[in-house]
Amino acid sequence: MSPTQVGAGIGIANLPNQRHKIVAKRGANFTLMVCGESGLGKTTFINTLFTTAIKTPKNHKRRYNKSAEKTVEIEIIRAELEEKQFNVKLSVIDTPGFGDYTNNRDSWMPIVDFIDDQHESYMRQDQQPKRQELSDMRVHCCLYFIRPTGHTLKPLDIEVMKRLGTRVNLIPVIAKADTMTPTDLHKFKKRILEVIAAQNIQCYTFPLESDDEASTKRNMNIMAAMPFSIIGSTDDVQTADGRVVKGRQYSWGVAEVENEDHCDFKKLRQLLIRTHMLDLISSTEETHYETYRHAQMETRKIGEPKVKTVTNPKWKEEEEALRKRFTEQVRLEENRFRSWEQQLIAERDRLNKDLEAEHSHIKALEAELESMQVGLSPKRK
Repeated sequence: MSPTQVGAGIGIANLPNQRHKIVAKRGANFTLMVCGESGLGKTTFINTLFTTAIKTPKNHKRRYNKSAEKTVEIEIIRAELEEKQFNVKLSVIDTPGFGDYTNNRDSWMPIVDFIDDQHESYMRQDQQPKRQELSDMRVHCCLYFIRPTGHTLKPLDIEVMKRLGTRVNLIPVIAKADTMTPTDLHKFKKRILEVIAAQNIQCYTFPLESDDEASTKRNMNIMAAMPFSIIGSTDDVQTADGRVVKGRQYSWGVAEVENEDHCDFKKLRQLLIRTHMLDLISSTEETHYETYRHAQMETRKIGEPKVKTVTNPKWKEEEEALRKRFTEQVRLEENRFRSWEQQLIAERDRLNKDLEAEHSHIKALEAELESMQVGLSPKRK
């Protein structure tokens, strides 16, 4: 059915303005997760991205004073940002402890469980008769920080990104891009993209085509920069030409945060906030949440609680240690009992031999006694 042109003055063209007023009054909720090893500048990046101290940096002297318990924590930081009378309720999810140990088996489970739990919580609220003021902590975007090794993705990176890509809008980020030369950085990006394609890792994509040519060119420029190389800094430094910028001072010059020749921070910020924040929110609702909801509704009845399996890595490590200790204890006891059994058999054989010797000795004595009795008996006349 083709649209019918109406006369001017009925007000249909004002609907976008009405929608703008509703959205401006209501504000927006945005949940951003940062995931990666310690020391990659996640806290600095968040504070640089929103130009304010969202998260307090940790004490570097205590960074490696970790407990023996191999646990990944989920840390939630909430803030309310305002710009030109528009409010955004921001939630930043950090994952301290991830990837910081020699054995990182199942270290991604708390992260995956948290994302699924937020979908589950929202779905259960949506099934209630009264649905005013729903608490929505669904993760709209996950920035996965990659260590700038210059080689390729580590097995842990591949395993985690596979699981995150099916649950959340995943955006890979190369941390501390100022530690690599432009040539090495370009090669590193190429290797990462090859691994992502080979392992079928789902990363966030958005429509490139737009109504105007400038937006299409901008979208293509942003997408071409993935995985984004970033530099984070909240310090003001002065360049050689006298400009004061956010960046890092080195002996050879200044690495500028917002200089596109130095890193992709500006493009990533444009993607997250200025151009595609609404698309990140809507794709979470229409794709990832609906995928989770569809999978759960196929296997569960309405209102039925989710059967949650216990997959805490800490408990699995303790269970494995107990199993090994029990197996070792059983082995030692079995060896001890076998030793006792051999000793008892040897003792039995010795006693049997002694008994046979004594029996033979008694037989000999009986024979000797009988011969003596025959010799002493009187002869018949």
